[in-house]
Amino acid sequence: MAATVEDVIEGVKALGPEIRARAGEAEAARAFPRDLVDKLKAAGVFRALAPKSHGGLEAEFPPILEVVAEAARADGSAGWTVMIGAATPLLLAKMPRETFDRAYAEGPDVIQAGLAGAPVGRAERVEGGYRVTGRWPFSSGCQHADWIIGAAIVTEGGEPAPGPAPGAPVVRVVALPAAEWTIEDTWHVAGLKGTGSHHTRLDDVFVPDAQAFDLFTGPPCLEGPLYGGLGAWTPLLHAAFAVGVARGALDDLVAQAGGGRRQLFARTAMKDSPLFQYELGELDADLAAAEALLARTAEAGWAAAVKGELGPSAANDGFRAGVWITQACLKICSTAFNLGGGAALYDASPLQRRMRDLNAGAQHAVVQKQNYQGVGAVRLGVAQTVIMR
Repeated sequence: MAATVEDVIEGVKALGPEIRARAGEAEAARAFPRDLVDKLKAAGVFRALAPKSHGGLEAEFPPILEVVAEAARADGSAGWTVMIGAATPLLLAKMPRETFDRAYAEGPDVIQAGLAGAPVGRAERVEGGYRVTGRWPFSSGCQHADWIIGAAIVTEGGEPAPGPAPGAPVVRVVALPAAEWTIEDTWHVAGLKGTGSHHTRLDDVFVPDAQAFDLFTGPPCLEGPLYGGLGAWTPLLHAAFAVGVARGALDDLVAQAGGGRRQLFARTAMKDSPLFQYELGELDADLAAAEALLARTAEAGWAAAVKGELGPSAANDGFRAGVWITQACLKICSTAFNLGGGAALYDASPLQRRMRDLNAGAQHAVVQKQNYQGVGAVRLGVAQTVIMR
């Protein structure tokens, strides 16, 4: 079992060849293979950020980005699965401590799934808690999750309860053991097929107060620099996923060219073409820039967190980096696919999967380009922090 986050990184690298070889299997099943989840668990992926008090490694944040990137380098669905699962302690730390302790009572390898950012459910206030009804999309990894969450608008007498901001209702994220949810088989999609991101549903289920929390303003139940930085860390985790997929695309392209492949009507093999060499060199530089921005932003955010100074600026920097890195990596994957020629069209080519997976991941709210507007508003002094649109 991994003793350090460096052990976790090496464990994920060691699993890379098997993950790559079984990417088609995951796509066909529309779910990440359960035995590979178990192998990632054995490698320490899901305990890396769990607190030491509950048996975890409680690693520093920046190295976990390499864990995500290495998994995504092997396969996009693997990277997404690792990203969601590894970040579980950061999200569940928003729960009351008694519920967090319950979630981790049997060990540190806990995995959550669900949709926390969009309140598409309704939570009617009752004595001791809520009666919750809703149907949440994009519950990545729900089939192997231990806990599932969903954001809901709080209602009283059927009407939205007024929140602290004018016109905004109270929102709570509810958390229940996965067995208490209904999973609907809906994940028929173009990219990230192997993540099993089905809809999950609750039908008038009682959720006690201790299993509901405020995602955006609620304090974490754990101390330490890791657990108060969810807003800053989330876009960087998505950026690490993008970097990993782009790394994998360049790996695939180099492997294709290194095999001596010659494009139709070309006079030379791909690897001997000056134009191909130029294109590959430019992509390599783009990826290096994305990696450098990710590392710089993560290290700066972590340094601030350790000092207890992780303020709104860290979240702004995280969103700025997350959007730019994702867009840069989209360009890398698209160009790599084009350079792969007709061979890249086939299901057997990982280049087409890379492009589909990263385009799917780029649809997530935290890395959409519209978040640049919030970054610009902060720069102009008309806002203090980025708000996801």
